[in-house]
Amino acid sequence: MLMSKRKDKFIARHQRILQTAEAMLLESGDYRLILDELAKKLQLAKGTLYRHFTSKDELILQILINYEKRLLTISQINDGASAGVTRMILQQLIYPQKTAVFHVLEEYLAGVTTDLKHHFNQLYEIRQQRMQNHYTIAQTYLNEQNSTMNILEYLAVIWTIGHGGAGLLNSSFYQQYLGSRKYFRLTIVLHILNLPKYYQPALPMIAKIEEKMPKERLPPKLIKPLLPPVV
Repeated sequence: MLMSKRKDKFIARHQRILQTAEAMLLESGDYRLILDELAKKLQLAKGTLYRHFTSKDELILQILINYEKRLLTISQINDGASAGVTRMILQQLIYPQKTAVFHVLEEYLAGVTTDLKHHFNQLYEIRQQRMQNHYTIAQTYLNEQNSTMNILEYLAVIWTIGHGGAGLLNSSFYQQYLGSRKYFRLTIVLHILNLPKYYQPALPMIAKIEEKMPKERLPPKLIKPLLPPVV
């Protein structure tokens, strides 16, 4: 019984650390998480944090894993394909700061950590399950709309527009020109839902435009964008 109580207490504290750390990351505005400040906010000794996480990078990655689990749960709601597509886009637009911050942090950690492979594998396994659900939802919706649009192409558009929309909603500059944030989100959702009905293959037109564009020498590989430091 005593061991069970200790375990329950440990699990509760673990979740409280994750929730508080996530809130502090989103409130910081500059991707920073300082463990001394986290421990102070939780009224814990800093050493107690290391009983739960071996490093700050592991703590941040666990936050990303928990978020991915929440997204997987959302993708499993079965109330129709159109509702599923709507959730795909809204999960990026309702919390735009989270969309932007978590994407940057994941890319940063993937480039600098070498001892968290197990955690990344867990993250990607959960995401793969979510993407399989999204694939089924998109396939069902495209069939309902009698659309010839490719499933992966549709998912790519949803992700691209959702991520770009989140970037606009997260920008203090562009917010001046967006008007109502709620109307902006609604407009994007309606465009995504209507796209399959009006889709026309554009590859021949794009090929002609590309032929007329000036040729430039391309870099041998993609240049990785600079990311803000995780302090």
